[in-house]
Amino acid sequence: MTAAKTPQEGPLTSGPLAAEPPKQLSARSIAHGAEELLLREVPVLDLGFVQPIDYMGNDFDVVQAARVSYGPSTRKVHNDRGLLRYLMRHRHTTPFEMCEVKFRCKMPIFVARQWIRHRTANVNEMSLRYTEAPDEFYLPALENISLQSTDNKQGREAVDVDADVRGEVVRLMKANQDETYAIYQRLAGELGIARELARSVLPVSIYTQWIWKIDLHNLLHFLSLRLDPHAQLEIRAYAEVMADFTKAWVPLCWEAFEDYRRESLHLSRLEILALRRLLAGDDEEAAIEASGLKGREHREFAAKLARLRGEDEA
Repeated sequence: MTAAKTPQEGPLTSGPLAAEPPKQLSARSIAHGAEELLLREVPVLDLGFVQPIDYMGNDFDVVQAARVSYGPSTRKVHNDRGLLRYLMRHRHTTPFEMCEVKFRCKMPIFVARQWIRHRTANVNEMSLRYTEAPDEFYLPALENISLQSTDNKQGREAVDVDADVRGEVVRLMKANQDETYAIYQRLAGELGIARELARSVLPVSIYTQWIWKIDLHNLLHFLSLRLDPHAQLEIRAYAEVMADFTKAWVPLCWEAFEDYRRESLHLSRLEILALRRLLAGDDEEAAIEASGLKGREHREFAAKLARLRGEDEA
């Protein structure tokens, strides 16, 4: 006869989501690292935040989901960490889908529009049809104002911008936000226009909120993209906070993710051909030319070689 799990107390904190709930006992799987962070609002950008509000499962639940296909006997062969690493290494993703997490997030609408491209989550966003738009707009820190990249159509250029120019950028943004919000207030207030129509004048720098629920497999995919240095700075700031929670929630899964996904290198067929030539003694340019790597692919492979040599850490 299997012994019942010992009930454990859930965390109770103050805040809009606590609402003085009654104390409850839980027999579900607990991740102690996650319990310590649950319901804490972590500030992001100037007015935003990420707040983990619930989770389901832990490292052991991923292991159990994998073992259900084989039965309990395999536990004698594989330890939990070894099995988790095998699953991540060979991209057996289904067991990681058995864990889920739910965040409450506040971000500028332009960040939300990037975020929603990850269509593997459940989302419920604040509606400006029902709620009056808040007078809350994102203004970038001066040091984060940069020029358009000359070789990346969707990125910033890593160059210094004159302090006067940066100040003018913030001034223009603030003036636009003040003007459009005043128009919105007149439309929705004085003129009585429906909020669903009045909201159309608001800029994408206005803040919104949502509840975002996602399984661990798809969360790790989201983080692999949005923690990348090429991701936009603003959404990367949110990903970093979510990554901190994930490390505390499922530390063994996170370790495997860093080793086999985030800090690993993927080689294409052409890159493998070039690497073979390099190992055979060809110089770098000759090996790359013979493999057929050109343009951006050429530059990306050169960056991978620099990383393998440790030149990016110098």
